[in-house]
Amino acid sequence: MKGARDIAKEAKRQAIKKVNKVVDHASDEYSSSRTYQRFQDEDDDYYSQPDGNYTGDHANDEEGSSDATEGHDDEDEIYEGEYQGIPLDAKARDEPVALGQPLADGLKDRRELENERQADEEELAQQYELIIQECGHGRFQWQLFFTLGLALMSDGVEVFVVGFVLPSAEMDMCVPDSSSGWLGSIVYLGMMVGAFFWGGMADKVGRRQCLLICMSMNGFFAFLSSFVQGYGFFLFCRMIAGFGIGGAVPIVFSYFAEVLAREKRGEHLSWLCMFWMIGEIYASAMAWAVIPHYGWSFSMGSAYQFHSWRVFVVVCALPCVCAVVALTFMPESPRFYLEVGKHDEAWMILKQIHDTNMRARGQPEKVFTVNRIKIPKQIDEFVEMQTESGNLFSKVIFRIKTELHGVRFMMCSLSSVISSMYYGLSVWFPDVIKHLQANEYASKVQRHNNERIEDFTFNFTLENQIHTNSLFINDRFISMKFKSVTFINSTFQSCFFEDVTSVGSFFRTCTFIEAVFYNTDIDDSKLINTDVINSTFYHNKTGCQMTFEDDYSAYWVYFVNFLGTLAVLPGNIVSALLMDKIGRLSMLGFSMILSGISCFFLWFGTSESMMLGMLCLYNGLSISAWNSLDVVTVELYPTDRRGTGFGFCNALCKLAAVMGNLIFGSLVGITKAIPILLASSVLVGGGLVGLRLPDTRSNVLM
Repeated sequence: MKGARDIAKEAKRQAIKKVNKVVDHASDEYSSSRTYQRFQDEDDDYYSQPDGNYTGDHANDEEGSSDATEGHDDEDEIYEGEYQGIPLDAKARDEPVALGQPLADGLKDRRELENERQADEEELAQQYELIIQECGHGRFQWQLFFTLGLALMSDGVEVFVVGFVLPSAEMDMCVPDSSSGWLGSIVYLGMMVGAFFWGGMADKVGRRQCLLICMSMNGFFAFLSSFVQGYGFFLFCRMIAGFGIGGAVPIVFSYFAEVLAREKRGEHLSWLCMFWMIGEIYASAMAWAVIPHYGWSFSMGSAYQFHSWRVFVVVCALPCVCAVVALTFMPESPRFYLEVGKHDEAWMILKQIHDTNMRARGQPEKVFTVNRIKIPKQIDEFVEMQTESGNLFSKVIFRIKTELHGVRFMMCSLSSVISSMYYGLSVWFPDVIKHLQANEYASKVQRHNNERIEDFTFNFTLENQIHTNSLFINDRFISMKFKSVTFINSTFQSCFFEDVTSVGSFFRTCTFIEAVFYNTDIDDSKLINTDVINSTFYHNKTGCQMTFEDDYSAYWVYFVNFLGTLAVLPGNIVSALLMDKIGRLSMLGFSMILSGISCFFLWFGTSESMMLGMLCLYNGLSISAWNSLDVVTVELYPTDRRGTGFGFCNALCKLAAVMGNLIFGSLVGITKAIPILLASSVLVGGGLVGLRLPDTRSNVLM
């Protein structure tokens, strides 16, 4: 590239000399008595004028024969766009243009400026690739790898926190069935808006700064949500936390890709994807270890309750806090600085990368040789030219069109397909397993009809029973639990209830006569069409009481998610090792096709163990498609649209995830033919479409 520039410089200088020589000859001829007599006596290129001055070629070489090149040295001449410090402002539009000089930007139309910018971007992309190769791959990239990995891990944790705390939070806050499910939807809504907003902001403000803000927002509101008591305020905190973490994925991949050389990019971006899986494993393991242990909770009277699921929310905010701390020690992306014209700052960061890696290699004496970097024209110039005469509304519309220009809608469609099937099946698998467990549990129910129990003390747990037309007289229920127990048309006369906890238990069309309730959770929500006559309630427990002690189903749900997430590990390793060898598109297409085929075999799953095995197989095959899609998305978009494009795709993923949850969740217990056929056909079709995407393996980052 340096040799090509030198050749172009020399060709330009020689062309100017020839033009000036012709002009000088014509001037001399016109001034020498307006005759051609001197050309008859001219034997060579040297000639004398009447005033005795020497005017041959050597004279032209010495004088610099034109105003356009006067005062410019061959070695010191500055060309437009090269790194020479902060450039001066362009000349005014009405200033005359000297012969041989390029036109000022103000005298060019928009198309010419765009063409020049495109050429500058291509040259910068090639030069930046060479600079990153000179900086090497070493300690700096690994430091940034683990820092951004913590941010990506926080996104994976946030997705699974919602599902794990949803049953506990809604029961603990006495949420009615009509409001149930809002928590999952509101968090995904915040993540969807946050992905598009923070992705666009990262292209304007910077990768590091936006990532710091959005991670800090997520950590603060996630921590705050663990202490609030009202369900409405809890929803608000989780929505803002989701809005913050929504920017993690588009910014993290854009940030890391811009400090990787082409031959390292696919592999190391795939390794980075593993942190999302680590976040899932972390959330599953913490839920399994924390939430069922209800003894970890404490209360401050009846007004403030801090149960184990709140401890789980605090624990899940720790990766986000660690990411914020680590990000404060990392610099901004040098590629972003070059894109916005801050070439001095970019050069300093590139030198920092080079020196950090060279010191780690034991070569601190190696010098960073880059001294000039190509700077493209800024796109804001075009926007101002286009909208300088329009009103505010037209400027806003043009800005939105500019932001969405170049969005690869085929890429967005594939992202939506994978997201809807992945999250839909992720919800469907555990729900199907829970449905199988519920059917088995219901088949073991104990039924008691027309029984009479008098002067008896119940101090043990009653579980999975139905009592119909029963009569209880002078009985004592002390320090005991009702678990999934239903009383129908039963009468309790002169009975005493003390320290009683009921989970999933109800009294339907029953009668209480002269009963006493002390420190129980039996309230109107559990007394359905029931008459209470001359009965007294003392120190009744407020709030919705719940327990996970001896609850096998709770442990099983977390264990299923833990195994399903752990099955992703082999797929991550395979995709990282083969991403740069077989290509992104082959990895994407075949992974989606194999995932679709594995879904079809769910048709034959009739037991919990078979469904669990199919879940692990599906997760292991589908993760390669996710990794390939992330790498292709980063490489397809140019630097000034990378965050916006990635954020738009990620926002559609969140929307598709909500739709997938609704569709697959509504089919649990009804039929498994529709979800299986839908997932299989869509994944196979998406894989075939993915093979038609442009191959980006050999591309430099534009």
